[in-house]
Amino acid sequence: MFSSQRQLKMPRKMFVIFGASNILWMVFTVSQAFKIETFPENKIVAQIGDVVSLTCRTTGCELPSFSWRTHLDSPLNGQVRNEGSNSTLTMDPVGFRNEYSYLCTAICGSEKREKGIQVEIYSFPKDPEIHLSGPLEVGKPVTVTCLVPDVYPFDRLEMNLLKGNHLLQNKDFVEPMERKSLETKSLEVTFTPTNEDIGKALVCQAKLHIDEIDFKPKERETTKKLQVYISPKNTVISVNPSTRLQEGGSVTMTCSSEGLPAPQIFWSKKLDNGNLQLLSGNSTLTLIAMRTEDSGIYVCEGVNQVGKNGKEVELIVQEKPFTVEISPGPQIVAQIGDSVVLTCGVTGCESPSFTWRTQVDSPLSGKVKTEGSKSTLTLSPVGFENEHSYLCTVTCGRKKVEKGIKVDLYSFPRDPEIEMSGLPVNGNPVTISCRVPNVYPSDRLEIELLKGESIIGNKNFLENIDKKYLETESLDMTFIPTTEDTGTVLVCLAKLHIDEMEFEPKQRQSTQTLYVNVAPRDTTILVSPSSILEEGSSVNMTCSSNGLPAPKILWSRQLNNGHLQPLSENSTLTLTSTKMEDSGVYVCEGINQAGIDRKEVELIIQVAPKDIQLTAFPSESVKEGDTVIISCTCGNVPKTWIILKKKAETGDTVLQSRDGAYTIHKVQLEDAGVYECESKNEVGLQLRSLTLDVKGRGNYQDYFSPELLVLYCSSSLIIPAIGMIIYFARRANMKGSYSLVEEMQKLSPPE
Repeated sequence: MFSSQRQLKMPRKMFVIFGASNILWMVFTVSQAFKIETFPENKIVAQIGDVVSLTCRTTGCELPSFSWRTHLDSPLNGQVRNEGSNSTLTMDPVGFRNEYSYLCTAICGSEKREKGIQVEIYSFPKDPEIHLSGPLEVGKPVTVTCLVPDVYPFDRLEMNLLKGNHLLQNKDFVEPMERKSLETKSLEVTFTPTNEDIGKALVCQAKLHIDEIDFKPKERETTKKLQVYISPKNTVISVNPSTRLQEGGSVTMTCSSEGLPAPQIFWSKKLDNGNLQLLSGNSTLTLIAMRTEDSGIYVCEGVNQVGKNGKEVELIVQEKPFTVEISPGPQIVAQIGDSVVLTCGVTGCESPSFTWRTQVDSPLSGKVKTEGSKSTLTLSPVGFENEHSYLCTVTCGRKKVEKGIKVDLYSFPRDPEIEMSGLPVNGNPVTISCRVPNVYPSDRLEIELLKGESIIGNKNFLENIDKKYLETESLDMTFIPTTEDTGTVLVCLAKLHIDEMEFEPKQRQSTQTLYVNVAPRDTTILVSPSSILEEGSSVNMTCSSNGLPAPKILWSRQLNNGHLQPLSENSTLTLTSTKMEDSGVYVCEGINQAGIDRKEVELIIQVAPKDIQLTAFPSESVKEGDTVIISCTCGNVPKTWIILKKKAETGDTVLQSRDGAYTIHKVQLEDAGVYECESKNEVGLQLRSLTLDVKGRGNYQDYFSPELLVLYCSSSLIIPAIGMIIYFARRANMKGSYSLVEEMQKLSPPE
């Protein structure tokens, strides 16, 4: 009955909704006519190379279809993108192939709409460029070129070239265009600059006459200021004090020249082959300490961008006598790596020239610096390549004088170094090494090693004769230190026996005080009050160890994996309110530089039994003949004794349990009663009890009653019915409605 009423009501409701929606759609369709519009509306002007997008949009149509074409049916040369009621044609970049009228066609059902957009292009990207054939020099013709790059359409281009406010030339490019292309157009004018042109400017104007196209800019111009030059002239030289000089004297020559821009002055000396040797870029040239070879012709030139003008003057330098001295003397002793300066000085010659060489013509391996009457040869750093006799040759005019100096080398830069193979430990051999680094000549070296006032080692290195390189030599001695050696001073003494050389120091020494170490030993642990404690009490463990220096104490706890967990660096380790987990092995280590000594103590924390569990399996109420297991367990307390008893008025019976479990096979009525578990250790005990109930076989009824049979039969009918209801409900959800009668007919077998 219910399903039939629902079938009648639902179609009527669906018809009302459908009819209302049709009326609303007809009203909306009438109010929105199918239209098409474009953006931009009719025409777009674009510069070649830009990105242009044409958009076509419809109204009054939910899903229009679009197409684009040109009025000549040429390729679109762009990308079309449709999105709903919009269609976009993108030209990237726009060029000659896009200069058309484009038509957008939109179709909505049987209706069709079209609208066109004209694409017009041009190119006028940059300002004109002004180029000169050369610098502007007064009185010399020059050609000016004005360029307009990449212009289109060039037949609409007009160019003007002005000098100041005066028009030099005008040009129109009216020749027909044979093809569409970007063109670079130019205008050339030749004129002769004058002094009046100084400060004026050249102006190149370019105009693109396309009035029917709206774009900016339609006019571009470039301005270039005129830089007019005048070639140098009227060059003049003045000499002070005279053009005739004594050797060692000085002279100042000043030069000037006229021109625009002001000429730069260059001084040169004319060589024998006629070439010029550049001397200076200043207007004034000063020569000091003149020599006879400085005699000659000197040339001054005034130079600017457009020319040059020169003037010459001749100087004559006369000779005079001189003497040469070299320092620091005929011999110098230097340590390898130092800086050595050899100085060669001249008196009586104002303009000497210097040269340095070795007596065997080896490379100088140094830096020469000459200033006036003095020349220096710097050997920095001085090395084996400098162990020579050096000669300084001085030339004054046509005369030459030579002086020599001998360079002798040694190396003894640092005090000896004392090293030990390890820490001095009482009774353990140790090797002492006395090293003398970078010594030369090593065949003159002697090393002594002293302990206090006693010499314990001595060595000479005569086998290194004629070796020309730096050596690090050493003396090694092994001895067994004792505690009595503490405070004794080790002395390493090195002597370099070179009496023929004057240098200091020829003897160096280093000292080191012995501190003999004693490895930790006799490590002891005191535990207070005891290493066996009750849970909750406190304990102090104090560790001591002998050694030198005094050992550092480190307390650790040994983990189950054998590793040590550091706890404290104090000599006393205190544990308060101890717990059972604190039980374990504690390790004390005495540590110093000489070694480690360790001692262990085991801490035992005793806990009274707790968490007693007494259970009967499978239950505390069983039937006669069943098997029951009575089990007693005690939390996490180790070393606990468990005793199972059966309580009785005549006295308790101790049961033979195994691991706290007692099994009763085929339990009898007399096994019923109170069972007790007693768990105890040295600290305390805890009791638990349970009552076991044994029922005889006659006390149990057959629980499969008639009522249970009725309930079982009913459930066998109810469960399939519920399944059918769920099946019909699911089909109704898929169809929107259901009929129980129809579904039953489908399920029934055919007759």
